Amino acid sequence: MAPRVGVVVFPGTNCEHDVVQAVTWLGGRAELVWHGSGDLGPVDAVVLPGGFAHGDYLRPGAIARFSPVMKAVERFAAAGGPVVGICNGFQVLTEAGLLPGALQKNRHLRFLCTTVGVRVVTSTSVVTGGVAPGTELRIPINHFLGSYVCDRATLARLQAEDRVVLRYVENLNGSVDDIAGIRNAAGNVVGLMPHPERACDPLLGSADGAVLLRSLLEAAASSRAA
Repeated sequence: MAPRVGVVVFPGTNCEHDVVQAVTWLGGRAELVWHGSGDLGPVDAVVLPGGFAHGDYLRPGAIARFSPVMKAVERFAAAGGPVVGICNGFQVLTEAGLLPGALQKNRHLRFLCTTVGVRVVTSTSVVTGGVAPGTELRIPINHFLGSYVCDRATLARLQAEDRVVLRYVENLNGSVDDIAGIRNAAGNVVGLMPHPERACDPLLGSADGAVLLRSLLEAAASSRAA
């Protein structure tokens, strides 16, 4: 049976159907999970998609982190389940304390909507398992608050523990250490600013995002088997 991916929907989310379609194209089964639910259901992986959860009031993700579903996401992650936050989902994961650091306004205070080059830094995450470090991918970004920041101690820990997942080839948003994505210590929780679900069809300009989502589906299948 194909791995089941729960895609969490917050008020203001706008990329959930993109994720559902990409997962389906790649052979997975995707289900939408409402933020007010305290139960994820029988899923093998979870994606927090992009958008503007709760209108990005206060700070992006600051309200979403209190949604009932986040307790279920925390339990799922603590049990080793694969969890990926994309763009706004990355912001939610940092606000919820599932990943360190924060996302602030881009350099020069510019909204960025373009395709960028990113380089895989580690294969020890649920989106890069089996992907050789150094692999370059072309994936879209679409954000205003996408510049990753953290204190020096946190950055040193991320670097020492091989927890930087992706780095920008050209750093347009000013993220510290060119960071485009990070993972937790176990490697099963990942936050990404680029949108792999928007790069799964060559007709859309790039299919490089499929590399990351296929890895997620493989991790989901392994998690279910375990």
